Amino acid sequence: MPGSLADRAYAVIRDRLVMLDIRPGEPINDDQLASELGTGRTPVREALKRLEGDRLVVAYPRRGTFATAVDITDLAHISEIREQLEPLAAARAARNASAAAREELAALADEIAALVPDGPRATTVTPRDLLRRDLQVHREIYRATGNPHLEDILVRQDNLATRIWGLFLDRLPAIGGHVGEHADLLRAIVEGAQEKAAELALRHVVGFERAIRALL
Repeated sequence: MPGSLADRAYAVIRDRLVMLDIRPGEPINDDQLASELGTGRTPVREALKRLEGDRLVVAYPRRGTFATAVDITDLAHISEIREQLEPLAAARAARNASAAAREELAALADEIAALVPDGPRATTVTPRDLLRRDLQVHREIYRATGNPHLEDILVRQDNLATRIWGLFLDRLPAIGGHVGEHADLLRAIVEGAQEKAAELALRHVVGFERAIRALL
């Protein structure tokens, strides 16, 4: 994995928080993390400062650092941002993705199609596997936009949305179909179909919010 020790620590800890491997409200032990990651405490502490800016951890004087709570009332705020920017990112990726990126997205579309309920690998895939795939798809699309500022904003918002999804993972029977929607979205991007990509991205985000609200 490229980057500094702090960058690598950030990526690993971030994904543990996003996937709820570190549960909301759980204390963060920087010594333990440094030992697990094979780094010193300094890179871990630098990573935690970045994660605080991402709203994934919160530090309290004399108490320590904790994973932030997942507040379902944030869903409306996160969705408001994503409903505007996800279609923009999908259309921009369809317009600007490099040939190499399109090749990778096409391969990812085929992988996603194999994981949906009727796909050849569906019976071997867990909800957590699907959630990780959803995370991967979004990040690859954001990267393909070629706009690092848009990518940064959307990665942060998708991380927060994924934490909400993680809380309801066992109660969402249609998760396979939800993730499977990405196959068509990725193919639209690969084909350069900007309007279709934007439409599918918006449909996906709206569908996510509706699925969560149906369980509240």
